[in-house]
Amino acid sequence: MSESTEPAGPGGLTTGEVARRLGVAPTTVRTWDQRYGLGPDRHTGGRHRRWTPADVARLERMCALTATGIPPAEAARLARETPAPASAPAAPPSVLPRRAPAPQAPPASRAGSGLRLGDARQECKGIARAALRLDAAALDRLLLDAIREHGLVAAWTEVIVPTLQAVGRKWESSGERYVEVEHFLSWHVSGALRRAAPDTAPDRPGASVVLACVPGDNHTLALEVLSAALAQRGIPVRMFGGALPVESLIAAVRRTGPAAVALWAQSRATASRPLAQHVAAMEWGVRGARRSPLVLTLGPGWSGRPAPGTARPHGLADAVQALEGLAAR
Repeated sequence: MSESTEPAGPGGLTTGEVARRLGVAPTTVRTWDQRYGLGPDRHTGGRHRRWTPADVARLERMCALTATGIPPAEAARLARETPAPASAPAAPPSVLPRRAPAPQAPPASRAGSGLRLGDARQECKGIARAALRLDAAALDRLLLDAIREHGLVAAWTEVIVPTLQAVGRKWESSGERYVEVEHFLSWHVSGALRRAAPDTAPDRPGASVVLACVPGDNHTLALEVLSAALAQRGIPVRMFGGALPVESLIAAVRRTGPAAVALWAQSRATASRPLAQHVAAMEWGVRGARRSPLVLTLGPGWSGRPAPGTARPHGLADAVQALEGLAAR
């Protein structure tokens, strides 16, 4: 049995449990132990090693230091030399302990890296650490685990979005220092959504959904998760991605005759109410039975009252529900 799946026993946490808490691979924890002497202070009976809250706190300091760009060897030296709080309470052996505070470190809600995550899920903190370390393998694993455990919609709303927002705030407050982290995280989120989604559903006349960003907007991630969620429900989707020109959007709608068109706008500068109304007024079909698409305006750019003839869902779950009900007619 591998350490990543063994149950917790008396005396502390397994290496696999520690790795999940930190958002790293178990091999990384073992490497830090073997190469830098960051292993458990005490040894317990049995084949597997157990980690106490003080041991985990030392590894959290290691994560926080390496996330700032300090070389691993120097980070390990500093993590060893910084004493753990003497009054840290012992955690129940079968329960994952809460983050142990480190001296002169950011609050626990910062994921050991200066990212303000508030009362976010533990998964957010692990994903944030992996993104800051530019650890591709760990990031993919954590994202897919969150999607499998919570489902696409909940994982997006409660895990991925809070982490993306925290990284974005870090970038805005730090100049250009963390732009590579935001791009890295966005790319891996996109990949995880594609891997989690089933094959594209076969087309059904009048039941497909067109997804596109308005001209001038390239924020596609929300449309990607919507596409994946609809595919899980067997709804045929045609995804056109970022900054689709007006002429191309009109042509795509005329050629496909969709049941609905979802238009994403990140800012008011790109949201075009006349465009949304024009698409909503398009018609096709034989005389006496002509049809028009339902137009959903998605994204913060459409704030305010919906454009006449369009709908504005409140979040991903509402959009999925509206489109699922439409496709079932």
